[in-house]
Amino acid sequence: MTDNDVLDTEKTDTTPDAADTGNASDRKPGTRAGVLVLLAVLAVLVIATGTARWHQTQASHDNEARAKVAQIATDGAVAILSYRPDTVDTDLAAAKDRLTGDFLDYYTEFTTDVVAPAAKEKKITTTATVPAAAVSSVDDSSAVVLVFVNQSTTTGDNQAPSDSASSVRVQLTKVDGTWLIEKFDPV
Repeated sequence: MTDNDVLDTEKTDTTPDAADTGNASDRKPGTRAGVLVLLAVLAVLVIATGTARWHQTQASHDNEARAKVAQIATDGAVAILSYRPDTVDTDLAAAKDRLTGDFLDYYTEFTTDVVAPAAKEKKITTTATVPAAAVSSVDDSSAVVLVFVNQSTTTGDNQAPSDSASSVRVQLTKVDGTWLIEKFDPV
């Protein structure tokens, strides 16, 4: 045997045989694993992007819900606490449209028996404003909002306004798709 014969036997043919019917991944062992890793990375990216978008959408929805209940509590507090002697019945009736449950019953009785007669007799005007409101909690059917109220009151005898500041814990509930005040507790 010659040196050339030894070299010839040590050579291996690395070119694919024309009769070879195997697929490319059989010829390149790292290719299948690389594709699987790439697919796994892409799946993680898609999931992460979807999750981030969901969180952004959820945060936006939460912010909208919080702003909405804060505005409803603010408008409700102003309506409940504001009236004029010449429009007291209309003012109080409009406020009742924002209420529900036991608080509606209490408000109706109290305003009919005490507030309306006093407002007419003593010419009481009271105007409420809300400089701030903070949402404590909100979900699909209930919310709690802390409302800071400034109130100015005048009477027929004393036209100089008497000003006061207070805060109220307003509890809202959703009734037939509409947010209504079910509790109105001074704090």
